[in-house]
Amino acid sequence: MFENFGEFNTFEEINELAENLFNEGDFASIKTLAKENGIPEEMAKMYISGDLPCLCDAMTAAVGKLDVEARELKLKGLMKDWISYIECECEESEEVARAVRRKDKCLKKCIAELLKYSFANQWTVPQGILKEAGVKASKVTFGVPGMGKAREIIAGYYGKGGKK
Repeated sequence: MFENFGEFNTFEEINELAENLFNEGDFASIKTLAKENGIPEEMAKMYISGDLPCLCDAMTAAVGKLDVEARELKLKGLMKDWISYIECECEESEEVARAVRRKDKCLKKCIAELLKYSFANQWTVPQGILKEAGVKASKVTFGVPGMGKAREIIAGYYGKGGKK
């Protein structure tokens, strides 16, 4: 995942390396640094041309890390929606964005927290819904958190103090 430059703990660390690479004239490595950290190529080009004062901010670094992690996990369906919820938390709180970037936090563990909640909070789907859906099983349980609860779990894992 972070094969060339390793994983960074903060967006400031990414920017420090980008500045050093810029000062050395190593623009190809800046592009590699950006790609490896999920930072759009266009931002790398703008940084190299002097149109941006730094390669990334807290939000860009956090969303970039999420993109890289999500690609590796090959998430589908609702789990992709959960990433959107994490991105929303990053937009609303720089503290959460900074926490997402930290080395001790990862998307895989956040998704695991959401799944733990899902299994611990299953409820029986009413027979009328099962019948309407054509489900012949005598009992079906369901426990996926709603958007509000999912965002609460995400905030608890990543930020607003980063308790976990």
